[in-house]
Amino acid sequence: MKKFFLYDYPLKSDGQALLNLFLRLFIGALMLTHGLAKIMAYRELSAVFWDPIGIGSQVSLILSIIAEVGCSVLLIFGIFTRLAVLPLLVNMLVAVFVVHGSDAFAVRELAVLYLGVYLVIFFWGGGRYSVDNLLFRKKKYP
Repeated sequence: MKKFFLYDYPLKSDGQALLNLFLRLFIGALMLTHGLAKIMAYRELSAVFWDPIGIGSQVSLILSIIAEVGCSVLLIFGIFTRLAVLPLLVNMLVAVFVVHGSDAFAVRELAVLYLGVYLVIFFWGGGRYSVDNLLFRKKKYP
């Protein structure tokens, strides 16, 4: 423990795997709440939802819900993790640079935070405790 706190030793592989799992569960559950709120207010939002790329407010809302609910569920379970995080990355890029592009940083800060975490997950992948690992792990040879 002393080495970890004082000498900047990295976590052992079990610790890294658990951290990866925690991050997926935590950020997936948080984003899921945003998507579920959009589903609950779908009728009101469908007419006024921001249409940043010119495809219509209802289609933009549906794509946002698919990313925030569907991809968050995939992320939580670690199913096709890197592919599932791509729509979430795009969703946050649009939120940061288009929807809130002219707003103060304090308004964009949450979307920037999500964007950063999704980038980490994209490069880490699903990790040891994921469905991806169960389905696609390579056999270890002696």
